[in-house]
Amino acid sequence: MNTLPITDVARRLIALEAARDGSAGAGGGDAVRVCDKLRVPIAKLAGVAGYRSLLSRAVALAKAKVPALAGVQVRADGTLEGSDRTGGVEIVAQLLALLVTFIGEPLTRTLVRDAWPDESPNGSGAGTGVAT
Repeated sequence: MNTLPITDVARRLIALEAARDGSAGAGGGDAVRVCDKLRVPIAKLAGVAGYRSLLSRAVALAKAKVPALAGVQVRADGTLEGSDRTGGVEIVAQLLALLVTFIGEPLTRTLVRDAWPDESPNGSGAGTGVAT
């Protein structure tokens, strides 16, 4: 099984959301939609507070790498506020990396597939998760 770098998976998920929305790239809004789609399966596993905690940590880690994310905050309901176009990939990548750390790659892959069930598992879509 060939494991894709987490950043590549984040880019693929954001590109999928951009294509569905008709927007032009890895913008902050696309990253917000990726996080929102991941919220449902993660909340089923870890609860809403667990999701919010994971996303808050992902944002903190992303801020350390992308200073433009300084204004991004996680709201009480687990949504992102003040998302920056340049750091969306980093936020999603950090969220996925935390999932892999805490629950492992197979379960992370399952959660991604749950969020994008209509994507092909053979690499033609972003629903491949962390590995193809």
